[in-house]
Amino acid sequence: MSERTLRTITVNQIGYPVDGEKIAVFSGSGHDFRIVNVDSGDVVFEGVSGAERFDEASGVTVHTGVFSEVSATGRYRIEQAEGIASASFIISDKPYHELQQGLLKAFYYYRCGVELTEEYAGDWKHKACHTAEGIVYGQTDLRLDCSGGWHDAGDYGKYSGPGAKAIADLLLAYELYPSAFVSAIPIPESDGHTPDILLECKVELDWLFKMQDHKTGGVYHKLTTLNFPDLDVMPEDDTADLYFSPVSATATGDFAGVMAMAARVYEPFDSAYAKRCLAAATLAWEWLVQHPDVPGFTNPLEISTGEYGDGIDKDERYWAAAELYRTTGNEEYHQAVLQLVKLEFPKYSLGWADMGGYGTLAYLLKGEEQADRTLYTSLKKGLIAEAERLAEVSRKDGFRISLKEEDYIWGSNMLVMNNAMLLLAAEYFSGDSSFADCALDHLHYLMGRNVLDISYVTGYGDRPVKHPHHRPSVGDHVADPVPGLVSGGPDRGLHDEYVVEHLQGKPAAQCFVDHELSYSTNEVTIYWNSPAVFVTARFNQ
Repeated sequence: MSERTLRTITVNQIGYPVDGEKIAVFSGSGHDFRIVNVDSGDVVFEGVSGAERFDEASGVTVHTGVFSEVSATGRYRIEQAEGIASASFIISDKPYHELQQGLLKAFYYYRCGVELTEEYAGDWKHKACHTAEGIVYGQTDLRLDCSGGWHDAGDYGKYSGPGAKAIADLLLAYELYPSAFVSAIPIPESDGHTPDILLECKVELDWLFKMQDHKTGGVYHKLTTLNFPDLDVMPEDDTADLYFSPVSATATGDFAGVMAMAARVYEPFDSAYAKRCLAAATLAWEWLVQHPDVPGFTNPLEISTGEYGDGIDKDERYWAAAELYRTTGNEEYHQAVLQLVKLEFPKYSLGWADMGGYGTLAYLLKGEEQADRTLYTSLKKGLIAEAERLAEVSRKDGFRISLKEEDYIWGSNMLVMNNAMLLLAAEYFSGDSSFADCALDHLHYLMGRNVLDISYVTGYGDRPVKHPHHRPSVGDHVADPVPGLVSGGPDRGLHDEYVVEHLQGKPAAQCFVDHELSYSTNEVTIYWNSPAVFVTARFNQ
């Protein structure tokens, strides 16, 4: 995508809700603009954008135009003099319904171990993959069933901690916004009884059960081949031996947290399954109690796939204890929360390495009546303070998001969506809808209101990512990539050879390239999709 093709009017390429603020970001010199109904050609609104300011992160001078008065349902575009126009977009009650369905359907496309049939996968069908038993690393004679679940990212590895983060986002979305999930996606398991989001999460939960050592309760860190396959290898052609990497405390803590959560959420639909989840969570917790001080996971020498190393497991233990307390009400877990919360780790982070935010949310969602009042007050106050900090950063940002220049890291779009999740949690606990307005600005950024005028979700928007670093999308000979995948986004660190060659000297928010070789800016992963599902669900209730 060359610079000269960038439009100087950026919008959410999907659209805007009827009620609420509607803002476009301009980077050209003209300030007069008009809103045109695409179907009729009528000018429905004329406005003038505000004062210009230089935006450090994106490296451009921007000004914003407000058109909130336009509230009639329809398809529109913004025009300026001399043929300058924005992407077209809709205004409707629930403009993100199809987007949410697509972000959720992506998890079906990530499935491992089963055939993706044409009925559900369309052009992106493929045969069953990775059905062989896996070898327990260091015990070459021990082979175990390891099929199922979701591929993690652009590769075919499956990782316990990141998988737990993805499920947690989806289950939280369902718990907080259940009415957003009444429509079938559909998927093969759709039954009109259990919501599809829970049927899809069950795919990954069923695989996670296989990652637990049933003798000790510990959870294997990951399941991968020794090395990544080539970029054009389809999943069914990736037939190298699979290895269970050693048990880790972080994986075990994440497993305990997400299984305790699942036990609560699935209880109304399948109480036997809920009991199984709770038994697995309890067993994992026992492992954590018996292993209070273990080193962080590092890849065994022969294994070069994604390490997901994390030397601090206090946050995962905190999440596990909080979820077990929320689900069971058992005082043993409450006491563990009260001890763990005193330790130093981020209490409001929602990243795969820093899971403390999930512990905080679990404790607050348990309710003030069953909490330690002082701790409850302190955690709630801290959550709202963090959201206020994010909102303050967003107010100063040219594209209205909470990332500073230094925050454009590998997977920056996860930060964009995680921050939006945190803002929505603050809305939930405070009742302050301005936090939701700020979260929606983050979704606008993801869907095209950014300096590159690109939708970071494959298949959605009029200029979506087309060439993700995603093996099935490269290897399947289908022109379009698998749809509904969230790309990693700008990374100012320039962490792959392609961007080192092509993006030197670019401002932080422009350090992105839509090319399959750019694994540091244009890979995709389940835990970038999951917070995006949470955020869209808030606006689809």
